[in-house]
Amino acid sequence: MITPEAFFDLFLKELEGTPELRTYYKILNNPKSFAFRKAHFLQRLQFVNRVMQNKNDRIWDVGCGYATTAIFLALNGYCVYGSTLEFYFKEIEKRLKYWNQFGDVSTFKYGYENLFDMQIQPASYDVIIVQDTLHHLEPLTDAIGIFNKVLSEKGRIVVSEVNGNNIFERLKFYKQRGNKRIIEIYDDKLKKNILFGNENVRPMKVWEREFTKQHFIIDKSSLQYIRLFPPQVIKNENFDRVLQREQSLWRKNDFLKEYFFFGINFIAKKN
Repeated sequence: MITPEAFFDLFLKELEGTPELRTYYKILNNPKSFAFRKAHFLQRLQFVNRVMQNKNDRIWDVGCGYATTAIFLALNGYCVYGSTLEFYFKEIEKRLKYWNQFGDVSTFKYGYENLFDMQIQPASYDVIIVQDTLHHLEPLTDAIGIFNKVLSEKGRIVVSEVNGNNIFERLKFYKQRGNKRIIEIYDDKLKKNILFGNENVRPMKVWEREFTKQHFIIDKSSLQYIRLFPPQVIKNENFDRVLQREQSLWRKNDFLKEYFFFGINFIAKKN
């Protein structure tokens, strides 16, 4: 067994020797933003760790990227399948060699696959994890429909996403992509064009509406907003205090919650 905090410490050592990961995670790139990035990493991992219920659950990590969450779960005795696209895939095997020093990661399997091409039997999984991935899945309604089909009767989806109502994120993404929220890209490995959500982020109310269409309900007790204060505010010496303050504020102030918190975590359950 390994806690999110202990996993993070080992993850830092991995980053020190892996330039490819440092470019993506950026935790070690700037000491002034270290605590800020640490907070984001830990809050998402702690959320997954907290909501996992049964070691016998069959888990599918959709858009697993570099497989960080999947590796953490494997080290804690869970069986996880990860699917991913793009450049992440070729780095995973190297990561598994590193993490195998600290526990058994053989229960994690992975593949380079497009969600809409996969042939998965109904009720094959009990938990689906989608971290920063939903806003890339298009058509979204079809993707969520696939999730419903492959989940068991009491299955659930564990989601971490950008808050699509955040003022700063909306301005940033509009500057990057304008109104081109859905694009078509060519995948060299799959040798085909695929639809891709171009940072097509949404607010919580829209996510709830989309999941309801495909017969899911949002577990309101699981809902969590994260990341309010900027890097200048979060320091090592006030780390826990600032995060506690954030968790208090979103529950009390709807305006801050809707327009200034950067991230959301929640669970969708089959209805």
